[in-house]
Amino acid sequence: MQWNTLFKKEMVESWRNKKLIWVPLVMILLAIMDPISNYYMPQIMEAVGGLPDGTVFELPDFAPAEVVMMSLSQFSTLGVLIIVLISMGTIAGERKSGISELILVKPVSYSNYITAKWAALLILVWVSFILGMLASWYYINILYGSLSFGDFLLISCFYGLWLAFVVTLSIFYNSMIKTPGLVAFLTILTIMVMKGVTQVFNHLLEWSPNNLSNYIFQMLLTESIPSNLVGTAIVTIIMSIILLILSTVIFKSKELAQ
Repeated sequence: MQWNTLFKKEMVESWRNKKLIWVPLVMILLAIMDPISNYYMPQIMEAVGGLPDGTVFELPDFAPAEVVMMSLSQFSTLGVLIIVLISMGTIAGERKSGISELILVKPVSYSNYITAKWAALLILVWVSFILGMLASWYYINILYGSLSFGDFLLISCFYGLWLAFVVTLSIFYNSMIKTPGLVAFLTILTIMVMKGVTQVFNHLLEWSPNNLSNYIFQMLLTESIPSNLVGTAIVTIIMSIILLILSTVIFKSKELAQ
């Protein structure tokens, strides 16, 4: 009952500040931007002009698997940035303003407080991502060729784990720090460091969460689920669970220390 109340509070707040509207819209825009712009690029260049007479502007014929990876690349950059920005003040902002103290002065469980915020944020991100991928899947099938709905579901499930990890990482830093800007900085920095370390030591870190996109592309090319994709997905889930548990422990210790 307590968790449900906290969760509903977060969802109502997301509705009031219009996150439930603009976040899905932005995710849809990110997902369809590359598929549409690449398909119509010759017409766009011709309409804009500025090219010498007789110039022929041609793009390679992209396969559906390549185009869907373009959408995922947008989520990996701008999408992650949006997630960090909407989540950076989830707990840190309330701690800084003192709202969290007003809530926790009641018999509210620290774990309920953390997990309710995490779940509400995760649902917002997942719903937005799935709507974006649905829009991308629709245009890919119209413009580039067939991409099965089964592939769409697999892509959404596996890549959704990466977005869940990003959300959990932001919640983790939220539990430690009261400054939203610093939470955003550390979250993005951690993701960048993980990416760099994974690239350098890829032979040792084959199951790093940063490799999910690569294995998803491999899955689309081979039309089978690689064992490395399953292993990476399991590691990503485990790391997210550990971060969520640590978030509760750290948040409770800091609040009790005040």
